[in-house]
Amino acid sequence: MIKIGDHINLPDFPLLLAPMEDVSDPPFRAVCKDHGADLMYTEFISSEGLIRDAIKSRKKLDIFDYEKPVGIQIFGGDEESLSLAAKIVDVTNPDLLDINFGCPVKKVALKGAGAGVLKDVDLMVRLTDAVVKSTTLPVTVKTRLGWDDNNRNIEEVAERLQDVGIKALAIHGRTRAQMYKGEADWTLIAKVKNNPRIKIPIFGNGDIDSPEKALDYKNRFGVDGIMIGRAAIGYPWIFNEIKHFVQTGEHLAPPTIEDRVAVCKKHLHKSFEWKGPKVGIFEMRRHYTNYLKGMPGIKDYRFKLVTLDTVEEIDAVLDEIAIKYQGYEFEKTPIELINYHEKCPVT
Repeated sequence: MIKIGDHINLPDFPLLLAPMEDVSDPPFRAVCKDHGADLMYTEFISSEGLIRDAIKSRKKLDIFDYEKPVGIQIFGGDEESLSLAAKIVDVTNPDLLDINFGCPVKKVALKGAGAGVLKDVDLMVRLTDAVVKSTTLPVTVKTRLGWDDNNRNIEEVAERLQDVGIKALAIHGRTRAQMYKGEADWTLIAKVKNNPRIKIPIFGNGDIDSPEKALDYKNRFGVDGIMIGRAAIGYPWIFNEIKHFVQTGEHLAPPTIEDRVAVCKKHLHKSFEWKGPKVGIFEMRRHYTNYLKGMPGIKDYRFKLVTLDTVEEIDAVLDEIAIKYQGYEFEKTPIELINYHEKCPVT
Protein backbone atom coordinates (compact mmCIF):
# COMPACT_ATOMS: atom_id res chain seq x y z
CA MET A 1 0.00 0.00 0.00
CA ILE A 2 1.18 3.52 -0.86
CA LYS A 3 0.24 6.27 1.57
CA ILE A 4 0.03 9.99 0.87
CA GLY A 5 -0.20 11.78 4.19
CA ASP A 6 -2.24 10.13 6.91
CA HIS A 7 -5.50 9.39 5.11
CA ILE A 8 -4.88 8.58 1.44
CA ASN A 9 -4.26 4.88 0.92
CA LEU A 10 -3.47 3.75 -2.60
CA PRO A 11 -2.77 0.22 -3.87
CA ASP A 12 0.76 -0.99 -4.46
CA PHE A 13 2.08 0.64 -7.64
CA PRO A 14 -0.87 3.00 -8.17
CA LEU A 15 -1.68 4.54 -11.54
CA LEU A 16 -2.39 8.27 -11.52
CA LEU A 17 -4.19 10.33 -14.12
CA ALA A 18 -2.09 13.39 -14.91
CA PRO A 19 -3.63 16.85 -14.59
CA MET A 20 -3.94 18.00 -18.20
CA GLU A 21 -5.26 21.43 -19.12
CA ASP A 22 -8.38 21.26 -21.31
CA VAL A 23 -8.46 17.48 -20.88
CA SER A 24 -8.67 16.33 -17.24
CA ASP A 25 -12.13 17.73 -16.54
CA PRO A 26 -14.83 15.80 -14.60
CA PRO A 27 -16.28 14.04 -17.69
CA PHE A 28 -12.85 12.72 -18.71
CA ARG A 29 -11.97 11.83 -15.13
CA ALA A 30 -15.20 9.84 -14.84
CA VAL A 31 -14.30 7.46 -17.67
CA CYS A 32 -10.72 7.12 -16.43
CA LYS A 33 -11.98 6.26 -12.95
CA ASP A 34 -14.24 3.61 -14.47
CA HIS A 35 -11.22 2.00 -16.10
CA GLY A 36 -8.77 1.86 -13.23
CA ALA A 37 -7.24 5.26 -12.42
CA ASP A 38 -6.30 5.17 -8.73
CA LEU A 39 -5.73 8.89 -8.15
CA MET A 40 -6.78 11.79 -10.33
CA TYR A 41 -6.22 15.53 -10.41
CA THR A 42 -8.15 18.48 -11.74
CA GLU A 43 -6.87 20.63 -14.56
CA PHE A 44 -4.42 23.12 -13.13
CA ILE A 45 -6.01 26.23 -11.67
CA SER A 46 -4.49 29.70 -11.58
CA SER A 47 -4.07 30.99 -8.04
CA GLU A 48 -4.66 34.50 -9.36
CA GLY A 49 -7.82 33.30 -11.11
CA LEU A 50 -9.19 31.81 -7.91
CA ILE A 51 -8.51 34.98 -5.98
CA ARG A 52 -10.19 37.09 -8.70
CA ASP A 53 -13.13 34.68 -8.56
CA ALA A 54 -12.74 34.01 -12.28
CA ILE A 55 -15.57 31.78 -13.47
CA LYS A 56 -13.35 29.32 -15.35
CA SER A 57 -11.03 28.89 -12.38
CA ARG A 58 -13.90 28.36 -9.94
CA LYS A 59 -15.54 25.85 -12.26
CA LYS A 60 -12.39 23.72 -12.20
CA LEU A 61 -12.86 23.22 -8.46
CA ASP A 62 -15.81 20.92 -9.15
CA ILE A 63 -15.10 17.42 -7.86
CA PHE A 64 -17.46 14.53 -7.17
CA ASP A 65 -17.59 11.71 -4.63
CA TYR A 66 -17.17 9.00 -7.28
CA GLU A 67 -13.76 10.47 -8.22
CA LYS A 68 -12.15 10.08 -4.81
CA PRO A 69 -9.34 10.14 -4.08
CA VAL A 70 -8.92 13.30 -6.14
CA GLY A 71 -6.56 16.24 -5.90
CA ILE A 72 -6.97 19.86 -6.94
CA GLN A 73 -3.92 21.33 -8.67
CA ILE A 74 -3.00 25.01 -8.49
CA PHE A 75 -0.17 27.08 -9.94
CA GLY A 76 1.31 30.51 -9.44
CA GLY A 77 4.52 32.36 -8.69
CA ASP A 78 3.52 34.53 -5.72
CA GLU A 79 3.52 33.32 -2.12
CA GLU A 80 0.53 35.36 -1.01
CA SER A 81 -1.60 34.36 -4.00
CA LEU A 82 -0.79 30.67 -3.65
CA SER A 83 -1.48 30.85 0.07
CA LEU A 84 -4.90 32.45 -0.48
CA ALA A 85 -5.69 29.98 -3.26
CA ALA A 86 -4.80 27.10 -0.95
CA LYS A 87 -7.31 28.37 1.61
CA ILE A 88 -10.00 28.50 -1.08
CA VAL A 89 -9.19 24.96 -2.21
CA ASP A 90 -9.24 23.74 1.38
CA VAL A 91 -12.97 24.38 1.79
CA THR A 92 -13.89 22.40 -1.34
CA ASN A 93 -12.71 19.24 0.46
CA PRO A 94 -10.51 17.41 -2.06
CA ASP A 95 -8.26 14.65 -0.80
CA LEU A 96 -5.08 16.59 -1.53
CA LEU A 97 -3.74 19.82 -2.98
CA ASP A 98 -1.12 19.62 -5.72
CA ILE A 99 1.19 22.41 -6.88
CA ASN A 100 2.15 22.58 -10.54
CA PHE A 101 5.82 23.34 -11.01
CA GLY A 102 5.93 21.57 -14.35
CA CYS A 103 3.87 23.31 -17.04
CA PRO A 104 6.40 24.37 -19.71
CA VAL A 105 4.35 26.68 -21.95
CA LYS A 106 5.49 30.26 -22.36
CA LYS A 107 2.46 32.01 -20.91
CA VAL A 108 3.01 30.09 -17.65
CA ALA A 109 6.73 29.34 -17.36
CA LEU A 110 7.98 32.72 -18.56
CA LYS A 111 5.77 34.47 -16.04
CA GLY A 112 7.48 32.73 -13.15
CA ALA A 113 5.00 29.92 -12.59
CA GLY A 114 4.80 26.25 -13.56
CA ALA A 115 8.19 24.99 -14.76
CA GLY A 116 9.49 28.55 -14.63
CA VAL A 117 9.95 28.18 -10.89
CA LEU A 118 12.62 25.54 -11.54
CA LYS A 119 15.02 28.40 -12.29
CA ASP A 120 14.78 29.52 -8.66
CA VAL A 121 14.72 26.62 -6.20
CA ASP A 122 14.69 28.99 -3.22
CA LEU A 123 11.48 30.53 -4.56
CA MET A 124 10.01 27.08 -5.18
CA VAL A 125 10.68 26.17 -1.56
CA ARG A 126 9.10 29.41 -0.29
CA LEU A 127 6.02 28.93 -2.47
CA THR A 128 5.61 25.34 -1.35
CA ASP A 129 6.11 26.24 2.29
CA ALA A 130 3.43 28.93 2.01
CA VAL A 131 0.94 26.44 0.61
CA VAL A 132 1.73 23.76 3.20
CA LYS A 133 1.17 26.27 6.00
CA SER A 134 -2.12 27.50 4.50
CA THR A 135 -4.02 24.24 4.22
CA THR A 136 -5.03 21.23 6.27
CA LEU A 137 -4.77 19.05 3.16
CA PRO A 138 -1.73 16.95 2.25
CA VAL A 139 0.29 18.91 -0.31
CA THR A 140 1.97 17.23 -3.27
CA VAL A 141 4.00 18.60 -6.19
CA LYS A 142 4.32 17.79 -9.89
CA THR A 143 7.45 19.07 -11.59
CA ARG A 144 10.18 18.30 -14.15
CA LEU A 145 13.84 17.35 -14.08
CA GLY A 146 14.90 20.99 -14.27
CA TRP A 147 14.83 24.05 -16.50
CA ASP A 148 17.25 22.70 -19.14
CA ASP A 149 20.07 20.18 -19.51
CA ASN A 150 22.46 22.49 -17.67
CA ASN A 151 20.08 22.77 -14.72
CA ARG A 152 18.69 19.31 -13.98
CA ASN A 153 18.19 20.02 -10.29
CA ILE A 154 15.41 17.57 -9.39
CA GLU A 155 17.48 15.80 -6.71
CA GLU A 156 17.92 19.03 -4.77
CA VAL A 157 14.30 19.99 -5.41
CA ALA A 158 12.99 16.69 -4.06
CA GLU A 159 14.94 16.90 -0.82
CA ARG A 160 14.09 20.52 -0.13
CA LEU A 161 10.39 20.15 -0.92
CA GLN A 162 10.16 17.09 1.31
CA ASP A 163 11.81 19.12 4.06
CA VAL A 164 9.04 21.75 3.94
CA GLY A 165 6.31 19.15 4.13
CA ILE A 166 5.12 17.79 0.79
CA LYS A 167 3.67 14.28 0.98
CA ALA A 168 4.42 13.00 -2.55
CA LEU A 169 6.26 14.10 -5.67
CA ALA A 170 5.43 13.37 -9.32
CA ILE A 171 8.31 13.92 -11.75
CA HIS A 172 7.99 14.32 -15.50
CA GLY A 173 11.19 12.99 -17.05
CA ARG A 174 11.91 16.01 -19.25
CA THR A 175 13.28 19.49 -18.69
CA ARG A 176 11.27 22.59 -19.42
CA ALA A 177 13.42 23.21 -22.50
CA GLN A 178 12.36 19.86 -23.93
CA MET A 179 8.66 20.66 -23.64
CA TYR A 180 7.11 17.33 -24.75
CA LYS A 181 9.79 16.45 -27.30
CA GLY A 182 12.40 13.74 -27.23
CA GLU A 183 12.38 10.78 -24.91
CA ALA A 184 11.67 11.16 -21.21
CA ASP A 185 14.72 10.40 -19.04
CA TRP A 186 13.73 8.32 -16.03
CA THR A 187 17.25 7.80 -14.70
CA LEU A 188 17.08 10.96 -12.59
CA ILE A 189 13.62 9.97 -11.35
CA ALA A 190 15.19 6.70 -10.19
CA LYS A 191 17.98 8.61 -8.41
CA VAL A 192 15.39 10.60 -6.49
CA LYS A 193 13.49 7.44 -5.55
CA ASN A 194 16.66 5.66 -4.43
CA ASN A 195 17.94 8.59 -2.37
CA PRO A 196 17.92 7.32 1.25
CA ARG A 197 16.81 10.76 2.43
CA ILE A 198 13.59 10.56 0.43
CA LYS A 199 10.71 9.03 2.39
CA ILE A 200 7.71 10.29 0.40
CA PRO A 201 6.20 8.44 -2.59
CA ILE A 202 7.84 9.22 -5.93
CA PHE A 203 5.70 8.89 -9.06
CA GLY A 204 7.21 8.82 -12.54
CA ASN A 205 5.63 10.48 -15.57
CA GLY A 206 6.50 10.59 -19.25
CA ASP A 207 6.04 8.35 -22.31
CA ILE A 208 4.17 5.48 -20.67
CA ASP A 209 2.04 4.23 -23.55
CA SER A 210 1.81 0.46 -23.09
CA PRO A 211 1.54 -2.19 -20.36
CA GLU A 212 4.97 -3.54 -21.33
CA LYS A 213 6.64 -0.18 -20.86
CA ALA A 214 4.87 0.40 -17.54
CA LEU A 215 6.12 -2.90 -16.14
CA ASP A 216 9.61 -2.36 -17.55
CA TYR A 217 9.85 1.10 -15.98
CA LYS A 218 8.45 -0.18 -12.69
CA ASN A 219 11.18 -2.81 -12.53
CA ARG A 220 14.02 -0.67 -13.88
CA PHE A 221 13.42 2.57 -12.03
CA GLY A 222 11.66 1.43 -8.85
CA VAL A 223 9.12 4.26 -8.67
CA ASP A 224 6.18 3.97 -6.29
CA GLY A 225 3.68 4.47 -9.10
CA ILE A 226 3.18 5.92 -12.55
CA MET A 227 1.33 9.01 -13.71
CA ILE A 228 -0.27 8.67 -17.14
CA GLY A 229 -1.32 11.62 -19.26
CA ARG A 230 -1.44 11.65 -23.05
CA ALA A 231 -1.81 7.87 -23.44
CA ALA A 232 -5.17 8.02 -21.63
CA ILE A 233 -6.68 10.54 -24.05
CA GLY A 234 -9.28 8.57 -25.99
CA TYR A 235 -7.99 5.40 -24.35
CA PRO A 236 -8.91 5.21 -20.64
CA TRP A 237 -8.53 1.42 -20.85
CA ILE A 238 -4.78 1.94 -20.45
CA PHE A 239 -5.10 1.90 -16.64
CA ASN A 240 -6.73 -1.52 -16.29
CA GLU A 241 -4.56 -2.91 -19.09
CA ILE A 242 -1.42 -1.94 -17.19
CA LYS A 243 -2.75 -3.30 -13.89
CA HIS A 244 -3.64 -6.63 -15.45
CA PHE A 245 -0.30 -6.96 -17.21
CA VAL A 246 1.68 -6.05 -14.08
CA GLN A 247 -0.23 -8.65 -12.06
CA THR A 248 -0.39 -11.49 -14.60
CA GLY A 249 2.04 -10.82 -17.44
CA GLU A 250 -0.87 -11.20 -19.84
CA HIS A 251 -2.79 -8.71 -21.95
CA LEU A 252 -6.43 -7.86 -21.51
CA ALA A 253 -8.48 -8.09 -24.67
CA PRO A 254 -8.52 -4.69 -26.36
CA PRO A 255 -11.76 -2.68 -26.22
CA THR A 256 -14.25 -3.54 -28.94
CA ILE A 257 -16.04 -0.95 -31.04
CA GLU A 258 -19.01 -1.40 -28.69
CA ASP A 259 -16.74 -0.61 -25.73
CA ARG A 260 -15.36 2.46 -27.47
CA VAL A 261 -18.77 3.79 -28.39
CA ALA A 262 -20.16 3.18 -24.89
CA VAL A 263 -17.30 5.08 -23.23
CA CYS A 264 -17.45 7.86 -25.82
CA LYS A 265 -21.17 8.20 -25.12
CA LYS A 266 -20.64 8.37 -21.37
CA HIS A 267 -17.97 11.02 -21.87
CA LEU A 268 -20.35 13.00 -24.09
CA HIS A 269 -23.26 12.79 -21.67
CA LYS A 270 -21.10 13.78 -18.70
CA SER A 271 -19.76 16.71 -20.73
CA PHE A 272 -23.31 17.76 -21.61
CA GLU A 273 -24.42 17.55 -17.97
CA TRP A 274 -21.45 19.40 -16.50
CA LYS A 275 -20.80 22.08 -19.12
CA GLY A 276 -24.27 22.57 -20.55
CA PRO A 277 -25.52 21.76 -24.06
CA LYS A 278 -23.55 24.29 -26.08
CA VAL A 279 -20.12 24.11 -24.46
CA GLY A 280 -20.45 20.44 -23.54
CA ILE A 281 -21.08 19.36 -27.12
CA PHE A 282 -18.52 21.74 -28.60
CA GLU A 283 -15.67 20.74 -26.29
CA MET A 284 -16.41 17.05 -26.75
CA ARG A 285 -15.55 17.37 -30.44
CA ARG A 286 -11.83 17.20 -29.74
CA HIS A 287 -12.22 13.68 -28.32
CA TYR A 288 -13.97 11.76 -31.12
CA THR A 289 -10.84 11.30 -33.20
CA ASN A 290 -9.05 9.80 -30.21
CA TYR A 291 -11.79 7.30 -29.41
CA LEU A 292 -12.16 6.19 -33.03
CA LYS A 293 -8.61 6.47 -34.35
CA GLY A 294 -7.31 3.59 -36.42
CA MET A 295 -10.67 2.75 -37.95
CA PRO A 296 -10.70 2.65 -41.77
CA GLY A 297 -13.10 4.99 -43.52
CA ILE A 298 -14.07 6.81 -40.34
CA LYS A 299 -13.48 10.29 -41.76
CA ASP A 300 -17.09 10.91 -42.89
CA TYR A 301 -18.49 9.81 -39.54
CA ARG A 302 -16.00 12.00 -37.72
CA PHE A 303 -17.13 14.98 -39.79
CA LYS A 304 -20.73 14.32 -38.76
CA LEU A 305 -19.79 14.05 -35.08
CA VAL A 306 -18.07 17.44 -35.06
CA THR A 307 -20.89 19.24 -36.85
CA LEU A 308 -23.98 17.93 -35.03
CA ASP A 309 -25.49 20.03 -32.25
CA THR A 310 -27.59 17.66 -30.16
CA VAL A 311 -26.73 14.69 -27.97
CA GLU A 312 -29.47 12.64 -29.61
CA GLU A 313 -28.02 13.13 -33.11
CA ILE A 314 -24.50 12.34 -31.93
CA ASP A 315 -25.70 9.22 -30.11
CA ALA A 316 -27.39 8.06 -33.31
CA VAL A 317 -24.17 8.44 -35.33
CA LEU A 318 -22.17 6.60 -32.66
CA ASP A 319 -24.74 3.77 -32.72
CA GLU A 320 -24.39 3.63 -36.50
CA ILE A 321 -20.61 3.38 -36.15
CA ALA A 322 -20.97 0.56 -33.63
CA ILE A 323 -23.15 -1.41 -36.02
CA LYS A 324 -21.02 -0.79 -39.11
CA TYR A 325 -17.73 -1.70 -37.44
CA GLN A 326 -19.01 -4.55 -35.28
CA GLY A 327 -16.29 -7.18 -35.01
CA TYR A 328 -13.53 -4.86 -36.21
CA GLU A 329 -10.24 -5.77 -34.57
CA PHE A 330 -8.25 -2.78 -33.37
CA GLU A 331 -4.50 -2.77 -33.08
CA LYS A 332 -3.72 -2.94 -29.41
CA THR A 333 -0.44 -1.13 -28.86
CA PRO A 334 1.42 1.13 -28.94
CA ILE A 335 -0.91 3.97 -28.14
CA GLU A 336 0.07 7.15 -29.92
CA LEU A 337 1.13 9.92 -27.56
CA ILE A 338 -0.80 12.97 -28.66
CA ASN A 339 0.98 16.32 -28.44
CA TYR A 340 -2.16 18.00 -27.15
CA HIS A 341 -0.26 20.20 -24.71
CA GLU A 342 1.75 22.51 -26.98
CA LYS A 343 -0.40 25.24 -25.45
CA CYS A 344 -2.18 25.27 -22.13
CA PRO A 345 -4.59 28.19 -21.78
CA VAL A 346 -4.50 29.96 -18.47
CA THR A 347 -7.36 31.79 -16.81
